[in-house]
Amino acid sequence: MSIVLQSSGGGSLTIQEPTTASNFTATLPASTGTVMVSGNMPAFSVYRGTGGQQSVSSQVFTKVQLNTENFDTANCFDSTTNYRFTPNVAGYYQMNGSLYFTGTATVRGIVALYKNGENLTFGNYMDSFNATQGVAVVSTLVYMNGSTDYIELYGFIQATSPTFVDNPALSMSGYLARTV
Repeated sequence: MSIVLQSSGGGSLTIQEPTTASNFTATLPASTGTVMVSGNMPAFSVYRGTGGQQSVSSQVFTKVQLNTENFDTANCFDSTTNYRFTPNVAGYYQMNGSLYFTGTATVRGIVALYKNGENLTFGNYMDSFNATQGVAVVSTLVYMNGSTDYIELYGFIQATSPTFVDNPALSMSGYLARTV
């Protein structure tokens, strides 16, 4: 069974019976624009998993190789080659990252999100006051065009023998907050 509603403006809305025995509810917004459903709203959560720590140079911003996915609902995160999120839906994305790092001597670190290879925003500056490890975090809301824009996580460490630690605390996540 299908229900087709015609509007005086020439548009229509078609509601079709589900093919399963389950009940479904759709709530339509009163505003104009694209109606999003969970199947087309990109969201992901990744971290640096097992396979060794990532050695980096001291005092150089370095891309974090996030190689393990908790989830990636729209297959938009590359966890094997470029270690970046390239969403397939245009809109505003909430992005979060954390940098878990170690080193010897004085350890200081900064985490940053890069958009299209350029610094988008810095997170907090972490000074571990002569400890050997630290965590820095970053969060922002950013517009992504849904085709060519991408986001990467970068870290900066000032220490002797600096490394990014393979641990779920070294992570990035994001989701579509709103379409345009």
